[in-house]
Amino acid sequence: MLKPYYLLAKPGIIRGNAITATAGFFLASKGNIDFSLYIAMLGGLSLTIASACVFNNYIDRDIDSKMARTKKRALVSGTISVTSALIYALILGIIGAALLALFINLITLAIALIGLFFYVVAYGYFKRHSVYGTLVGSISGAVPPVVGYTSVSGSIDLAAAILFLILVMWQMPHFFAIAIYRFKDYRTAGIPVLPVKKGLLNTKINMFVYIVAFIFTCLALGIFGYTGFTYLLVVLALGFFWLRLGLQGFGAADDRAWAKKMFKSSLLVITLLSLTISLDAWLP
Repeated sequence: MLKPYYLLAKPGIIRGNAITATAGFFLASKGNIDFSLYIAMLGGLSLTIASACVFNNYIDRDIDSKMARTKKRALVSGTISVTSALIYALILGIIGAALLALFINLITLAIALIGLFFYVVAYGYFKRHSVYGTLVGSISGAVPPVVGYTSVSGSIDLAAAILFLILVMWQMPHFFAIAIYRFKDYRTAGIPVLPVKKGLLNTKINMFVYIVAFIFTCLALGIFGYTGFTYLLVVLALGFFWLRLGLQGFGAADDRAWAKKMFKSSLLVITLLSLTISLDAWLP
């Protein structure tokens, strides 16, 4: 009976956000890692994200019932009751917020709660009513590296802002790829994602522009002296790899297969980028 609750918290999303939060934490630490602080940050952030995901499952249960990949979720199938899910979400959120408040700092708590608000409330609304829902949702997805960074720094500076923008720019082509790959699901559920409302060509152009912006935003960390030379080389290699794959989409014979490749590549890009940022203090 525990497995449905585990899946309701979307562990895949938590793992992905833990990776980017680690990058922010290690960047701010500059090689001097406080592992007790790191564990407290990850615990508080992960529980807060889990809370947001459960609330999101509650809000989206009507949409989920119409989509092939989500129609078996616990709140759709009735495996978990609505009341139980709401209590579960509240408990996760309270414990997560308490960890951040007691063991980290209040600015980090505030940033995490802003991320929760944007994911549950703002994204929950715009996802259904506007083609800009993806952009609104990217704000919450860009919070984890900032949480990691401010856990150490205790303040927001240019590096924190750049980390935030990197994640916004990365998420847009990442989620557009999902929207193309799951085009039928989104159209059936009536969700106004860009491919459904503006077409595939418009979406591919947007993806290309955001990948270019992603590359330049990543380079800003090095240009302003927060990272070293190895980081810059990795960013250029990853950026042009992803950009080349994005360009292939304009001549793709199978848009769905190409979008799936773009999605998988985006995960590789952000994982390797986060790893490089995390190791930067020990790299040339």
